Amino acid sequence: MEITGGEDVLPGPFRVAAAASLSIAAATLAAAELARLKGTEPGPVSVDTGHAAAAFRSERYLRVDGGLPPDAWQGLSGDYRAADGWVKLHCNYPHHGEAVRRALNVPDSREAVGEAVARRTAWDVQEAVIAEGGAAAAMRTRAQWLAHPQGQALAGAPLAEFTAIGPAPVPPPRPSTSDRPLGGIRVLELTHVIAGPVAGRVLSAHGADVLHIGAAHLPTLPMLAMDTGFGKRSAHLDLRTAAGRDRLWELVAEADVFVQSYRPGALAGLGFTAEKLAQASPGIVLVELDAYGWQGPWARRRGFDSLVQMAGGIAAETATGKPEPLPAQALDHATGWLAGAAAMTGLRRRALEGASLRARLSLARTGRWLDELGRTEGGAAEPDVTDLLEKTESGFGTLTHVRVPGILPGAMPYWAHGSPLPGADAAMFSSPAAA
Repeated sequence: MEITGGEDVLPGPFRVAAAASLSIAAATLAAAELARLKGTEPGPVSVDTGHAAAAFRSERYLRVDGGLPPDAWQGLSGDYRAADGWVKLHCNYPHHGEAVRRALNVPDSREAVGEAVARRTAWDVQEAVIAEGGAAAAMRTRAQWLAHPQGQALAGAPLAEFTAIGPAPVPPPRPSTSDRPLGGIRVLELTHVIAGPVAGRVLSAHGADVLHIGAAHLPTLPMLAMDTGFGKRSAHLDLRTAAGRDRLWELVAEADVFVQSYRPGALAGLGFTAEKLAQASPGIVLVELDAYGWQGPWARRRGFDSLVQMAGGIAAETATGKPEPLPAQALDHATGWLAGAAAMTGLRRRALEGASLRARLSLARTGRWLDELGRTEGGAAEPDVTDLLEKTESGFGTLTHVRVPGILPGAMPYWAHGSPLPGADAAMFSSPAAA
């Protein structure tokens, strides 16, 4: 395994480029092990740091028909100065914007929100928005986060926690003519935003049949659907209905991997618990992602990369008058790549040991890992990524995008097709049913 290139491809003191290289290397090495199980010699794995860093900013370089895609940051989203510091409000989804307006008792106006926030403490604003079902985070220093009960809950947590959710016989390989590492593997993906969709995108790059399940009544961010949908199918199911849940159970019975990134408890509340998933598909690998970790007082709290950066001391470290984010949505992307690696590791264990497994990861635990990597001087100039881009036709039009990073000579990763429009496909896998 070789990592090439220096870390000066991204600005800032955090070792984001190193985290990118390491997490992409983890996924590529996991794919190499699956290739060996299929009798393919994968060859020496390598990752270029510049390519990895560009992949961690893939949404920044995305173009559709030569133009910019719709901006993902919408509405009242942004950093606001409170009476004692800063608070970030995440309002990219309409219902989160409504929660902010209810919490602050203001109209749909950034000026009104700013005035209301300025009269209150950052913590008070955060908790008021959370109580209304919204998403917000007050800016804390690293020391404050490490002393916080949720920061302490992460101290003993592994980067990816594996547990068995039931014994299972080693399942026979699904018939497949593909010699790709994940050829014949079916993945059900119930995710949104970046981290979960990136995990599915990683698996599709190595040959998995990935079916993303969304819903027509739920909001989507077109730019992120364009950027993370490569190689997947996309279908809609309304899990509020018995028919929608029944169809999802039918798909679970056919799936090898189930990736979900909804708020902890949301899918379990509909009956899709880990134990029932393992009963429906013995040998399934369940990969779950959340924001703040799976233990502690914030385990069920809504969160996004930008909020975890605020809460976890990252945005405060180099703040000069206002919060300073990382040069990429690095917690999202790293967690997504590590989740892809966890899914493939689970599949290898399943093949060798026979078990239904669950892997859990969180943005906040990934943030702690990034902190533990130390600091670097960072780069200054915006890197030239021209040689890392390619064009692919999609349901949205012609997408210019960063190609898959990671070198696996015997089974190079690639996306078989571009991103589909949300809900464009039938709720079924594209690969043949198991015999």
